[in-house]
Formats: sequence, structure tokens, C-alpha cells
Amino acid sequence: MLLPPLLLAGGLVQAEAPWIDPADDHKHLGPPGPLTWTLEQKVSGFRNYDKIYPTRRVAASGHAFPLPTAKQMPDLDLDEYFIQSNVAGLLVVHHGAVVYERYGLGNTAATRWVSYSVAKSVTSMLIGAAVHDGYIESVDETVADYLPRLRGTPYERTSIRHLMQMASGVEWSEIYDDPSSDVYIEDWGTLFLQRYLSRKTRVADSGEKFNYNTAETNLVGMVLRAAIGNNLSTYLEEKIWRPFGMEADSHWMLTEPGGGEFGGCCLSATLRDYARLGLFASSNGVLRDGTSVLPAGWMNESTAPSKANERYGYLWWLQDHGGFAASGIFGQRIYVNPELGIVIAQHAARAAASKPEDRRAQAGMEKSVVDALSAQKSR
Repeated sequence: MLLPPLLLAGGLVQAEAPWIDPADDHKHLGPPGPLTWTLEQKVSGFRNYDKIYPTRRVAASGHAFPLPTAKQMPDLDLDEYFIQSNVAGLLVVHHGAVVYERYGLGNTAATRWVSYSVAKSVTSMLIGAAVHDGYIESVDETVADYLPRLRGTPYERTSIRHLMQMASGVEWSEIYDDPSSDVYIEDWGTLFLQRYLSRKTRVADSGEKFNYNTAETNLVGMVLRAAIGNNLSTYLEEKIWRPFGMEADSHWMLTEPGGGEFGGCCLSATLRDYARLGLFASSNGVLRDGTSVLPAGWMNESTAPSKANERYGYLWWLQDHGGFAASGIFGQRIYVNPELGIVIAQHAARAAASKPEDRRAQAGMEKSVVDALSAQKSR
């Protein structure tokens, strides 16, 4: 089958990765449960999440934050990585200009694609906005201060800070290829989830032990919703999406029809708006008109190593090659390096949800981009 060319800043290159015609997406939409989807179901499902799950719309801005193409292009050889990782879109921004933009798997710049746990980092920034707006007094308040149903449970002594650092000390298993794992068997509805977590046992003091837990990031979302008295998607639209200048509508997955948004998943957005989220984070939440959405120093605080894990902050991953990242299963990513003015956004449909070798390949790609852009600057 002849594969379509991919858009690359500065020209066109031929695609080699599997290509799935968006016009055929309806043929491949699988049942709920992306951990077991085929490649075709992933690609079609990832760009049509709102057709499978209940979502709430986040409206675009009428004045898109500009992403001009750079005048000077770096020498970035990412072909092998692009194909091996089933990348659907890869965008590199350097000092506000696009230096690399490429799409695959049938995607274009207009394609909306699910973020998975990238949404965790978005929720983290919304917590910052709520602190700035006075809805949350301090991240050292407890979860039960906002969710009274959790009084008398292990979360009565768990702070919002430790919840965002994945260090509640409460037991949980998140093994994506184990059907007996908590992440597989839990009912994700709001009240069901609170009831399920309230029966869990504390295995460590709060703040001492890192344990990746998507369910608890949904608790972060519930805390935020209780604090602001509104939906996360509405708050995102009013505080970031429209004011910063996102170009396209996005959709945020709900815990149940008509319910609240998942704090840990799943915002569907275009690759360019992924990049704009990275630029918003890089600016510490300052809008183009100089308005601050986040507290002063919030992103530095959010991306500082925690006692429980030196590579994790407030729902952000910290990188050996500098900067920090929002990461989702199957290869969703926003990498931010404020010091070097670099943002890398990625959509992907990797074969496995989360494997060490895939994460190493991701880090290697990012480091090669950082090195190339740093070398270009020094010439």
C-alpha cells in the first residue's frame, strides 16, 4: 500500500509507519478498554475518544497562540524513532518557533488525540491555579478537608502535596498487563472510586514512599472540583485553554456520563495544543498579556524532586537530560526544558502501554533533540 507523505517543517518526507485512513475509523473502534486494543483499534480509538467515552468539551480560543516555523532548521534524524515507536505526531518548538513537525498513522495537524496521563500534569497546573485564586489555601491541606467521605480512612492524613507526588502511603497496584491489578478491576465512577480507595490499607507514612497511582490522581481531580465548585474542563477553559490561545477544541473524559472529569486521564487535544500546554508550563503560567495564572514559582515547586522520588514532582516526571515531562501510556508526551526554550510534543500508539525500553528510547530521542539544538545555538 502506498503510504501518504508526512508533514515535516521545511518539507515532506515519506511515511513508513502503519497508516490508517481516518475515514475508516468507524470500522476499528473497539469496546472500552484500550489496554487490550489492537493497533488499528488504538489509532482509531485514540483519535475518537469522545465517540467511545463520555467527555466534556473545552472550547478553543479565538486568538491562537502563534507557532511560527523557524528560519533555521536543526539537523534532526528521527526517522528510526518515529517508525519504531508508532508515532502519530511529533512537534519540536525551540524559542517559540517550530523546528520539526511530522505526522503519521493517518494523523494531521488537525487531529485530536487522547493524552492519557498527560492530563495528570494539566490537573497539577489547575491545582496551582486554584491556589492562586484562593480556592485552595495550601497543598498541605488534607484530601479529607475537601472530600469529607474520606474522613476516617487513610486519606484523612494524606496531604494534597503528597497525593500529587504519588506518595500517599496507601496500597495500590498499577500493572497494565496484569488483569488482577487494581488499575484493571476498579470501577472508576466517582463514588465507587472513593469507596474502593477508602478500604485500602496504609503501607507507609504519607510522603515517604513513591507508588504510581492513577486512581489517586482522580482524587486530585475530585479535590479540585470540590474546591472550585465547578468542572475541571470549565476551569481549564477559563484559566488556560482560551486565555493562553489554544487553537482547537479539546475533550476531557468524564468519570461517568454527566459526572466530573478524570484528574488522571484523559484530555484529547491536537499536537499543536499539546505544545502550547508545554509553552504555558515553561512560562510558569504567564499569559501573553502578562497575567499570571499560577502562583509565583509554582512550576519550580511542581518540578522539584520529592522525598519519595527524586524523579517526580507534582504529577510531573523530572528528566536526566534536563527539564520535565507530562507522560501518558502508549507514548503520549509533553517534554519541557524552560532553560533551553525547548518543548517536544508527541502523539503515539506504541505496542505496549508502558515498557522500560520504550521510555529509554523516548529519553534518547529527547536528549538527541536537546543536544542538536544546543549545538546549533553554539555555532
